[in-house]
Amino acid sequence: MALSLACITAWASGAGTPDRSFERTETRQDCTQYTPLKRPLFGDLHVHTSYSHDAYVSLQRNDPWDAYRYAKGETLTQADADGEFTVQAQISKPLDFVAVTDHAEYFGELRLCTRDSSKPAYWLPQCIINRVDNFFIRLLAARYWSGLGAAGRESDKDRSIICSMPGSDCAAAALDTWTDIQRAAEENYDRSNDCTFTTFVAYEYTDAPDFKNMHRNVIFRNDQVTHQALSVYATGTYQFPKLWQLLRAQCIEGQDRCDVMVIPHNANLSGGLMFRDPPNEEEARERLFFEPVVEITQHKGSSECRFDRLAGRGLDTTDELCTFEQYESDNLQAMGVLYGELRSEGGRPVSLDEFAPRNMLRNALKDGLALEQKTGINPFQIGFIGSTDTHNATPGGTEEDRFIGHLGQRDAGYRNVQDHFADNPGGLAVVWAEENSRDAIFTGLRRKETYATSGTRPVVRFFGGYGIDADLCADPDLVARASAGGVPMGGTLAAAGPGVTPGFVVTAMKDPGTPDRPGNDLQRIQIIKGWVDQNGSTREKVFDVAASADRDAWVNTENCEPTGVGAKSLCAVWKDPEFDPGIRAFYYARVMENPSCRWSTRHCMAAGVNPFSPDCRAQAEAHTHTLQEERGARGDVYGNCCKQTEDEPFYSPVIQERAWTSPIWYRPDE
Repeated sequence: MALSLACITAWASGAGTPDRSFERTETRQDCTQYTPLKRPLFGDLHVHTSYSHDAYVSLQRNDPWDAYRYAKGETLTQADADGEFTVQAQISKPLDFVAVTDHAEYFGELRLCTRDSSKPAYWLPQCIINRVDNFFIRLLAARYWSGLGAAGRESDKDRSIICSMPGSDCAAAALDTWTDIQRAAEENYDRSNDCTFTTFVAYEYTDAPDFKNMHRNVIFRNDQVTHQALSVYATGTYQFPKLWQLLRAQCIEGQDRCDVMVIPHNANLSGGLMFRDPPNEEEARERLFFEPVVEITQHKGSSECRFDRLAGRGLDTTDELCTFEQYESDNLQAMGVLYGELRSEGGRPVSLDEFAPRNMLRNALKDGLALEQKTGINPFQIGFIGSTDTHNATPGGTEEDRFIGHLGQRDAGYRNVQDHFADNPGGLAVVWAEENSRDAIFTGLRRKETYATSGTRPVVRFFGGYGIDADLCADPDLVARASAGGVPMGGTLAAAGPGVTPGFVVTAMKDPGTPDRPGNDLQRIQIIKGWVDQNGSTREKVFDVAASADRDAWVNTENCEPTGVGAKSLCAVWKDPEFDPGIRAFYYARVMENPSCRWSTRHCMAAGVNPFSPDCRAQAEAHTHTLQEERGARGDVYGNCCKQTEDEPFYSPVIQERAWTSPIWYRPDE
């Protein structure tokens, strides 16, 4: 059923005036635009700049101030594949909020290496290699930082020769960088009543034992933050509960007005470590408090679910849409591709039988239900966001047809197709909030009234409850009625008595795009259910609940223009036909857009290599030869363009952009 114009209008304006659902913890003007029933705010909570060691060695020179300028719609200059600053990058629509999350582990070392030539450390070989023009030498710098590691270090002076040089106080230098990050956030935060743009003081905690990703972004609610950015040096490796303990001691309980959350990302590359069984109740409850949401998608792949096209089966799923933006490996060594060849044996493809089920969030959600049944606590009651993890200081740079890469010179131009073919532009975080302010957005994140997109901007709402009537899609007061009779995405439903089945309403409007670049039409809405059956086994099922009339949409294989039409909006009221009031479950919505060309397809076509053409191989060889002759390229540059879907476990030249809502949980014992 299409969504009515009256209902759409109600989303923006709100009906009724409920009490403010968040506490004001900072000094600022009240926002002129205050929407009692909330509005969607689009942002990026995972952004790296030249303050991150891996961005700097990739020839990234834009700082946090530049990242905020980009998010507001200004143009940034980036390095091209040859190391020349010729690339102009601009987002088509500004974001509402951003957090710069540079890696905390080497704040001090990187500053000493790059900012003050009067210090002896600046002239160390370990520092000089970060600043040279030569691409290969800077790759050695990247290897140096990767090998340096933070695990097992006991003090600042024990961690690097850079910190041991005369006059090299790594702690003081790190504090200077942390102060700059706070200053950039403050200077770009709109505290006026216009409320046009919100920033958060933040950083990334970057732990990776044996290259298994345990990274987390630390997001502070306001300008009250810890004295230093707490890194792996403060906790040791694979000690993320200690991060929570330190944040509780130094922020939550250590300062007035200080509040903080931690957002894990790339469970797909965590080698099974991200979602371990809590060894005790304290860890389970601390995870629930500090980690209310998780990145389900970003430029290093998606973590919803996994289906291997070649194997014809999935990782505890039969959902064939789970091929979307999957890495073939399960750890960070998968990124070790140079000149088209994987240089690290540890990054090899991992079969379904080797791949840890909880690398995928849907499986973690299901196991959370099982753990709750045993222990009384569901430690994995998590909501969803997306972000980019850009290392180009380009928050929200997610458009497939404008994607310039996210790793500076390392994936600029042809290097992107050659070495970072498995990457993608990343996603966006969407928060339903009354106003565009830190308190409102932070509170929305904590209550998990959030959803993730794969980079586009559809508007999605999802409610569950016992007052969800069948005619709700046609009601202009849909949001007010659904709110009064139920809970939004991220909420929990209790049992209502024998024979009473909850209902769900899900609504979606397509990304409007811009006048010269319209957004994709919608194909369908699905509701994914996970539960624990009577035998204690976890189960899942996907239900189609709304769809456009045309299911044959595709792309023009000569120019990537869409063919066929979809829906401008969709809405459905749905009840689980298999509902059992005695069984705990979760439900989340997945909105699928019509097919469109992947970024790599557009890059290949722009270079004269058409992935759909029977002559693709010959085109790739010819254009690779030209690059080798004219620009000194090495290896097979365009061979990836000619990969065929039927030969690949996950890749396709045509994708379906999508959105995932945070789940709604049903607890029979609430």
